[in-house]
Amino acid sequence: MGFIIFLIIGGIIGWLAGLILGKDIPGGIIGNIIAGIIGAWLGGAIFGDWGPDIAGMAIIPALIGAIILVAVVSFILKKMRHA
Repeated sequence: MGFIIFLIIGGIIGWLAGLILGKDIPGGIIGNIIAGIIGAWLGGAIFGDWGPDIAGMAIIPALIGAIILVAVVSFILKKMRHA
């Protein structure tokens, strides 16, 4: 049950990151979940585990990590389309 909640929270965080940046995340909901989970890991590794915690995921560092990830992926994909 905890893993499913982790995926849902990861998807919400990935969706919020895309919404904040105004960028589309490739892959739809699967892309959102992947960006949220990788962003959570990245944010936790860089910023630590502080702030509110849901299903073992610190929300603020996870959101910051997902925003960074979405920005980098969007930048790379934009450059690849125009190359």
